[in-house]
Amino acid sequence: MLAYFLRRLVGIVPTVVLVSMFVFALQQMLPGDPALALAGEERDPESIAYIREKYHLNEPIWVQYGYWMGGVLKGDLGISLRTNIPVTELLVQKLPVTIQLALMAIAIALLIGIPMGVLSALKRGTPLDWLANVTALSGLSIPNFWLGVLLILLVSVKLGWLPASGYESPFDDPVQNLKTMIMPAFVLGTAIAATMMRHTRSAMLEVLRSDYVRTARAKGVRERFVILRHAFRNALIPVVTIGTLQLGELLAGAVLTEQVFTIPGFGKQIVDAVFNRDYAVVQGVVLCSSLAFILLNLVADMAYFFLNPRIRA
Repeated sequence: MLAYFLRRLVGIVPTVVLVSMFVFALQQMLPGDPALALAGEERDPESIAYIREKYHLNEPIWVQYGYWMGGVLKGDLGISLRTNIPVTELLVQKLPVTIQLALMAIAIALLIGIPMGVLSALKRGTPLDWLANVTALSGLSIPNFWLGVLLILLVSVKLGWLPASGYESPFDDPVQNLKTMIMPAFVLGTAIAATMMRHTRSAMLEVLRSDYVRTARAKGVRERFVILRHAFRNALIPVVTIGTLQLGELLAGAVLTEQVFTIPGFGKQIVDAVFNRDYAVVQGVVLCSSLAFILLNLVADMAYFFLNPRIRA
């Protein structure tokens, strides 16, 4: 196991380097001049020259990348051009919000999507299968922002059960935090649950037709053990892939949902940074999101190691 983990860990190093180069190059392609944005409305030539020298903007792009990458390795992602706050500090403030929202959404998706997919596969062709497929299709078709607005109108405006927007830290008020996060998490979770339900159903149908499942049934193994130990465990492999990718997308920031519910996470942060041409923040958020995807793929590989005996062999 340790050797497998080390091989996968070494394998992601070139990916991280390429991602960092890609993120830095994309930032250079954004319109506008950061020196002019920093100089303000007066744009004094001496100030612009000082800014270019201070932030190495007058250097070739590969030299700028070297300075930036050196800072990244030290944990320094630069300074926000808009707020003059270190980008690392901003990420530390926003990351816990996005992680909580992502984990709550994934938990809702798992609780809804996997049981629905298993039941739909076991009851194929029945009204329960039809209902599950219609529900999944609805979850995939309804836009998150529209569902969010409908929930605000119904749950917050009409019924007054939950706040319509805002955010409260769990350390300040755990109950209020749960009230503010449950609706956006449900909006995100239902869309992911629909995807998970479809993949779980497909995987279960394929596994249930396999030879080892027929052999287990022929031996007289109880149906419950056939489903849980033989079929469901092997059907989890594609579900793990989908789950890690979806979690990575959530950690990258659920832009529309965070905007609708005014959640101060990565999605809102990167939208504000793009509109304000805050290049350092854009680079920091995109790099952090990319690293989250890479690490989650590593977690998925380790999950395969435990789920699939062929990988352990």
